[in-house]
Amino acid sequence: MNCNVVVTGASRGIGFAVAKRFASEGHHLLIIARNAGDLDKAKAALEQAGAASVKAIAADLSSPQAIAVCVDQVLAHFAQIHVLVNNAGLFLGGTMMEEEAGQFQHLINTNVISAYEMTRGLWSCMKGVNKAHVFNMCSIASITAYAAGGSYSVAKFALMGFSKSLRLEGMPHGIRVSAVLPGATLTDSWAGVDLPPSRFMDPNDVAEAIFTAFSINEHTVMEEVLLRPILGDI
Repeated sequence: MNCNVVVTGASRGIGFAVAKRFASEGHHLLIIARNAGDLDKAKAALEQAGAASVKAIAADLSSPQAIAVCVDQVLAHFAQIHVLVNNAGLFLGGTMMEEEAGQFQHLINTNVISAYEMTRGLWSCMKGVNKAHVFNMCSIASITAYAAGGSYSVAKFALMGFSKSLRLEGMPHGIRVSAVLPGATLTDSWAGVDLPPSRFMDPNDVAEAIFTAFSINEHTVMEEVLLRPILGDI
C-alpha cells in the first residue's frame, strides 16, 4: 500500500533521513521546510530514492499564519494522510534568564506550536485511516533539562506533554502517536563541535527507528522511541 506521508523540517538532517526512508518504500511524500533551495534538492533526491511522488512546500512553521496557509496546501494535495512527522524544530542555546528577548517564544513557536497547529489542521484527514500515525520529534531534552539550553528544554518538555495527550485523543480514531526522543545526532545543529562523528548517532538510524514504529501491526504503538549514542549523552 502506498501511503501519504507528510514530513516537516524535511530538507536536511533527521527530517530528510525520515523522508528518504519512506521514499525507499515507494510512498507519496509531502515535504515542508523553510529554504526553497534546500527543498528543491531534497525533492530531487527523494524522487531518485524511489518515492511514488514528492510535493514540496516552502514555509516557516514558526509563524501561525504560515502554518495556516501550509495546512490548506497539504489538504489540497492529500485527501487522506497516513503519516505525519512533526520534525520542524530549532535549537538555540543560552540560559533562560540571560537569553535575548523573544528567544523563549521563538523556540516555543518553532518546536511546539508548529506541531500542535499542523496536527490540529490535518487531524480530520487521519481519522479512520489505516495505520495513521503521528510522530513528534522530541529529544533527550524532553526528559533531561540542559542548563545551557533552558528554553529549548522547556519547549521539548512541552512537546512531550503534547504527545502524551495526543496519544489519548488518537485512541478512539485509530491514530497512533509516538514521541521520538533522539540523543545527539550528527546534523547541522552540531556544526563546529570538536567531537568525532563516532560520538554521534546517524540520522538514518533515527529514520529506521521511526519507520519500524510505523511498520509494526496497526494494533500496536510504540508510544516512546528513545535513542542515545552508544557512549551516552553529550
